[in-house]
Amino acid sequence: MDRREEVLAIILSALESLNLELPEAERVKVGPTTPLFGPDATLDSLSLVSVIVDVETALTMRWDAPISLTDDRAMSREISPFDTVGTLTDYVLELLQEIAPA
Repeated sequence: MDRREEVLAIILSALESLNLELPEAERVKVGPTTPLFGPDATLDSLSLVSVIVDVETALTMRWDAPISLTDDRAMSREISPFDTVGTLTDYVLELLQEIAPA
């Protein structure tokens, strides 16, 4: 599994875990184009925070380096890394390239 697939799997796993906690009618569609934030997202702010924490924890454990997804750089981008699963995957890969080059 390449790094992109591994990061995507971590994010999708966090969403699947969230779905286990939600009533069936409120579950999130899980896939690379799933909206995480914005007008098309079905996640509320608490759910998004939960997913972010789960992803940060899994990334930190996998690459043995602390990874923060909610730093100033993430918040100041024109396109939020939290728009979709895909944009979050791209952002995580960017961060990993800085701390653990492939």
